[in-house]
Parts: sequence; C-alpha cells; structure tokens
Amino acid sequence: MSTMLNLPQITALIKEIKKKKELQTIADHFVQEYLAKCLQQEPKILRSLEENFNPKSRAYAAVTKQVRARLRRVYGLFRDDPRERKRLIEELFSSAKQKRTGLIKEILSTHSSTQERLPLYEKLYAKIFSLAGKPRTILDLGCGINPFSFAYMKLGQCTYHAYDVNEEEIQSINQYFQLLHRENPSFQGKAIVADIAAADLTFPKADLAFLFKMTDVIDKGKGHKRTEELLQRIPARYVIISFATKTMSGKEMTAPRRSWMEWLCKRLGYEYTILEYPNELFYVVKKDNSH
Repeated sequence: MSTMLNLPQITALIKEIKKKKELQTIADHFVQEYLAKCLQQEPKILRSLEENFNPKSRAYAAVTKQVRARLRRVYGLFRDDPRERKRLIEELFSSAKQKRTGLIKEILSTHSSTQERLPLYEKLYAKIFSLAGKPRTILDLGCGINPFSFAYMKLGQCTYHAYDVNEEEIQSINQYFQLLHRENPSFQGKAIVADIAAADLTFPKADLAFLFKMTDVIDKGKGHKRTEELLQRIPARYVIISFATKTMSGKEMTAPRRSWMEWLCKRLGYEYTILEYPNELFYVVKKDNSH
C-alpha cells in the first residue's frame, strides 16, 4: 500500500471498515485495495491520518465512510440474508439427500438475484444449453451463490469454476462442490476468491461462462471498456451476460435492453441471442472459435 501509514494502522482501518455486517465477508486484500485508492484520491485525509492517527478523528471517520460506500456500491449490491444462508448451508451439509432439493431452494431464496431466478432456473438453463450445447466446463464469474443452482442444470459430467470476492460464500461453494463430487465423481468444482475485473487474472478454458448482473460492478459507471476487455479475455466459446430489467426500487426500466451491449458484440464480431424474462435479460453471446 503506497501510503505512509504503517501496517498496524492499515489493519486497524480495515477492521473498522469491516465492522458493518454486509461487508464482513469481503476479503481483507480487497478492502485494502479500495482503502489505498481512497487515500491516493484524498491527500488531505491521508496527511491528517499520518499526523494524527486517531480513531475518533474526522479523517478516520471520513475514510471509513468513503471506503464503505465504495465497497457497498461494488460488492454489496445483491447480498441479502447471510446469517440465514449460513444456517441453511450448514443444514444442507448434514442433511439426508432427499431433503437437499428443498434446502437448496431456501438457500437460493436468501439472495435477491437467485430468488428471482428460482421460477425460471430450469427453463433458463435448458434454453441456454439448447443454444450453446451442454457444457463440460463452466466459468461462473462474480458468482454469488449461483453455483447452488447446479441441480437445475441437469448435467452429469462437468467441471465448474466459480469466482467471487465473498470469502464466506466461496468457502460454502467449495464445500458444496465437494458434496457434489462425492455423490458424482465425474463432477469437479473449484471456487476461488478473486476480483474478476483484475487485468492479471487468467481463467481456465470453458465451454460456457456466466456473467450474471456483473457489468455495472465491473464498469463502475465509467463506460463499458472494462466489460469489453473482460469479455475478450474470457476463454469460453459462449458467455451469458445478464442485466436486471427493474431498478433497485423495483420499478420497470423504460429500456431494459442494452444497446451498448449489442453494439459491442457487433463491433467484436460476436453473435448474440436475447432471452427475456420478467426480472432479468440474458444475452447469450457466441464468441469466435479462436480462443
């Protein structure tokens, strides 16, 4: 971290920032990254902290507030009920096989995006696979708890790679993948804590990649260059990119289709098919075969 703050001071700030319940499961190194950016952009706050590192000071409160706001905007959009989810996941791992379908539905119901998809998961995956073929390898980028919907995919042999910044969810997904592997040895899964927008992150080759409701998080309101770069870097023949069709307050968007996404695909020479559902719009993007 390129500031004059020492490690104990940085650690104290990270701990303070993560006191908010909705931010507790974000990995420390992501919090540190946003803290560093904030201090670089706010030299007056940095100077104040260097001169007087006091948890009761205005500078301390200001940087804590700013970093929390940035993290909420980027990583906290869709997290709803982590405590209830944790309880249900623990129950899932200790329950008999016949109870798991109901528990998986309950787990998916604890997250707004996956709850919205519950009525359509089966039809959605069937439609995607009819267009893209049944995948042997899947990338799920910014996955949240979407990997718990694997049962709706009705796949036998599969390798599933999931990425997210939420340490607790990634840990639970890895446990779930182990459970799936024990019951079906031809299933292999691995979940990794990572920022999918990081330019130096490389992904394994896949038949299919999910990028559900992630473009706003990736682009951070600064055009769509980062989404374009990520889309080009994803080594998958098909990438499924989704968008909400309602605002955070639940109002219908006047123009749910994303014209920029369509222009981007045309410019890059990618074919796409649009799947429309009440709460979410999916672009099934077919890239070229040169990856």
